[in-house]
Amino acid sequence: MWTNQMDSSSGEESDLSESEINEYKEKPYEEIRSGKYKVKALNGSLRCPFCAGKKKQDYKYKDLLQHASGVGKGSANRSAKQRANHLALAKYLEIDLASEADETSRPTVPQAVDQTPEQTELYVWPWMGIIMNIVAESKNIDTLHDKGYWLKRFAKYKPINVQCFWNEVDLTGQAIVVFNSDWNGFVNATQFEKAFESERHSKKHWNGQQTQLGSNIYGWCARADDYQSDGPIGDYLRKVGKLQTISGIVQEAAQDRNSVVANLTTKIDLTNENLDELQYKYNETTMSLSRMLEEKDRLHLAFIE
Repeated sequence: MWTNQMDSSSGEESDLSESEINEYKEKPYEEIRSGKYKVKALNGSLRCPFCAGKKKQDYKYKDLLQHASGVGKGSANRSAKQRANHLALAKYLEIDLASEADETSRPTVPQAVDQTPEQTELYVWPWMGIIMNIVAESKNIDTLHDKGYWLKRFAKYKPINVQCFWNEVDLTGQAIVVFNSDWNGFVNATQFEKAFESERHSKKHWNGQQTQLGSNIYGWCARADDYQSDGPIGDYLRKVGKLQTISGIVQEAAQDRNSVVANLTTKIDLTNENLDELQYKYNETTMSLSRMLEEKDRLHLAFIE
């Protein structure tokens, strides 16, 4: 339907000179106002009535205004008439659809949301767990030194790596269990921590029983105080991780996603612009060919007559 409208208007007048563009734009402007060309669809979406060939047109106000102004002010691949048509569209948007700009530019007021302590607590990310008080004996020292043993022992929490640190003097060790950096990794890390809590071998119990530790291991999720601690645990956490809140990670992920969407939107717009230009060149070529064929037929008839 939109292509037909373009075809009917493209043959009405020949291309305009630069000096006639501003004068001519009043005609398509009035045609837009009269409803001959539809800019706003029934569902509220905006489109460019002068660009044939787009499979999808669903502009935001500022994007359509940018498109119309950009083509109108000078596109090397657009005719003078196309530029005048787009200047008319820009004028219509700025005058007759100004309310759309107010709606799209109105900032969204964020709603205050109460954050849980867990959302604001600083974790080491990628998610990591800490194991303390690994006591080795001569009969099992080789086993405990093997990270495969720890990966198998905590396999239900799906760790991806284990880094062990040993004191060769008293055969005691510590370890860091590394989980996936996604939300599944966070769930696994917290379940890892809860398992130690249920056995009363959590961080709280570790800090409260320094003189009566026995041979039990203690474990928890790595947080800010672990990250800032002295010794091999703190050194490793600072080397491979960073401190993040859960809410911060959510916000960062949303920003990354929005950035990807924005980049894809830009690429789609550029592709659509190229399609518009190809469609217009095709229409021009077709018209020129038709005129050549008509002229050939006319000359042929004149010759045989």
